[in-house]
Amino acid sequence: MIPEKVPKEDVFHGSEELKKEAHIPSFEKYKELYLKSIENPDEFWGDIAKDFFWKTKHSGPFLEYNFDVTKGEIFTKFMEGASTNICYNLLDRNVHERKLGDKVAFYWEGNEPGDELTVTYRELLQRVCQFANVLKSQGVKKGDRVSIYMPMVVELVVAMLACVRIGAVHSIVFAGFSAESLCERILDSECSLLITADGFYRGDKLINLKLIADEALQKCRDKGFPIQKCILLKHLSKEAEETPLGSQSPPAKRSCPDLQQEKQTGRAKKTRPVPQVPWNPKVDLCWHALVRGASDECEPEWCNSEDPLFILYTSGSTGKPKGVLHTISGYMLYTATTFKLVFDHQPDDVYWCTADIGWITGHSYITYGPLANGATSVLFEGLPTYPDVSRMWEIVDKYHVSKFYTAPTAIRLLMKYGKEPVHKYKRESLKVLGTVGEPINPEAWHWYYNVVGEKRCPIVDTFWQTETGGHVLTPLPAATPMKPGSATFPFFGVVPAILNESGEELEGPSEGYLVFKQPWPGVMRTVYGNKQRFETVYFKKFPGYYVTGDGCRRDEDGYYWITGRIDDMLNVSGHLLSTAEVESALVEHEAVAEAAVVGRPHPVKGESLYCFVTLTDGLTFNRTLEADLKRQVREKIGAIATPDFIQNAPGLPKTRSGKIMRRVLRKIACDERDLGDISTLADSSVVDQLFQNRCCPNV
Repeated sequence: MIPEKVPKEDVFHGSEELKKEAHIPSFEKYKELYLKSIENPDEFWGDIAKDFFWKTKHSGPFLEYNFDVTKGEIFTKFMEGASTNICYNLLDRNVHERKLGDKVAFYWEGNEPGDELTVTYRELLQRVCQFANVLKSQGVKKGDRVSIYMPMVVELVVAMLACVRIGAVHSIVFAGFSAESLCERILDSECSLLITADGFYRGDKLINLKLIADEALQKCRDKGFPIQKCILLKHLSKEAEETPLGSQSPPAKRSCPDLQQEKQTGRAKKTRPVPQVPWNPKVDLCWHALVRGASDECEPEWCNSEDPLFILYTSGSTGKPKGVLHTISGYMLYTATTFKLVFDHQPDDVYWCTADIGWITGHSYITYGPLANGATSVLFEGLPTYPDVSRMWEIVDKYHVSKFYTAPTAIRLLMKYGKEPVHKYKRESLKVLGTVGEPINPEAWHWYYNVVGEKRCPIVDTFWQTETGGHVLTPLPAATPMKPGSATFPFFGVVPAILNESGEELEGPSEGYLVFKQPWPGVMRTVYGNKQRFETVYFKKFPGYYVTGDGCRRDEDGYYWITGRIDDMLNVSGHLLSTAEVESALVEHEAVAEAAVVGRPHPVKGESLYCFVTLTDGLTFNRTLEADLKRQVREKIGAIATPDFIQNAPGLPKTRSGKIMRRVLRKIACDERDLGDISTLADSSVVDQLFQNRCCPNV
């Protein structure tokens, strides 16, 4: 499971200074606690639970579960009988019991340098209570689902914590997703209300969020599910800019629909237009007007341990996103513990996770994990390259960031510009560096370690998923020597195994399917509204195990290395995309008869989308059609899914049974001629034609 000792050669060690203050200072201590977490989980998690507030204590074992579909329904129950409120533990406990009311919860850094805001724990608690009362006044109650479609602003955190304070279930949709994607998620989770904003800037690009939200709501109405209420935050307007977070009242003369104006931003006070935002008085409600008279006191709704906390959608191999459901107590303890130990959080740290809250990383390691520990975090709205490629390191110095968590995609992007933009800033405050979203390639790891961290900051290369809730394979800064690109060892309570195709556990150095043998507190509980899909996707292939869908290699030293997705999923810039979902968007175009999508290595994004399309008889493939198809995918899914390459494919390589041989398409996309055995192809001449038609012959 874990080795008796770790290797001394070909590994990198944390600094001696870090080990002096670390929560887990050595591999021996890690091993001791890991064994305790497996052999005596009640005592291990019970000790951690003592740090949190419980309205009622649990009864019975800490953890009950069944992972074997042949023995009945799949379930995980954690701290059954206990009741609490996660918002109370994140805010009230820190303000009143831990006396952290004046401590900074968030340094908000806007898209433009100079746009900034500081929010304390006390201010955050007051605003959350205000907005919780707003939600209650709009009829939102315990168990209701609320859709949130917002940029990276403090009000996004306020909205999600206001939901959980009253026992409502938030469903956050990444603000880069299309109207179709937003509509699909609202329909699936049957949300009663939408919270959005007028718009935001990403670099120089204006995103008119309200227009997209209105289009999504119209699609919902067209499908027989009208959303009655939409709360609009004025983020780009002067009213929102002139109203400090702690103020209860915006300027009385300005009405919320009046959003056509100029916005002053940044150090140079650059003038930027704010678009005309449509206003439907039958549906739309103004955030600022609603909170104006709302009380800043709101009693929390006490919830059972296994009550739902949030739904977050992740791509599924069938093309239909899965609503991953997490519950309260287990998720709270697991994100709090992983944050504290993986980043070795100390009281004077300033932590910065560059992810978007629209993804699981932002849920677990911007909102829930850091706030549960009373941490101070940076909340960043912008891009790593705007207004220049030194922006991230400028922010690190500005706020004295000590723990920094980003994606390999961002590291590879910044690598292209060399050392100089990094060396413009000191970065002396940095102590721990982290990566998330995909395995980091060794070249990027070394650049991150040598250039950004100057060989003194350990790198925690974390492996986890939306479904796992938190880190499951990860180094610990002072305890586990690092191998560049390895996810290292399991976190506490996590028991990994590697299986072959027959479902047999492999021992020693081996490669196969990565699975987990038992649950940990933060694991997902179900797919919302579809228990059968939950069991089929994660437990049916290998009864008795949670199946990650990832391949994995264990080396001779016991280190785990993630080798990539086994199913039809792509990892683009750290975000999972379903090939089926992209294919579905392509074939909706009247010109496309059939489509197949594969991944192709990309030096920055990790993987890029390479699409093969077979056109309807009589039509010709041209640049105009290619642009139309890319636009269609953007509109159906979002900009992140825009194909990099679209190739005309008069025929696709299929077996005699009609199955497309995707491994052959991957070889064609990469211009690799060693195809292996293709004797089962119905027509092998198709392959030669596809090689000739490659749309990027020199790439």
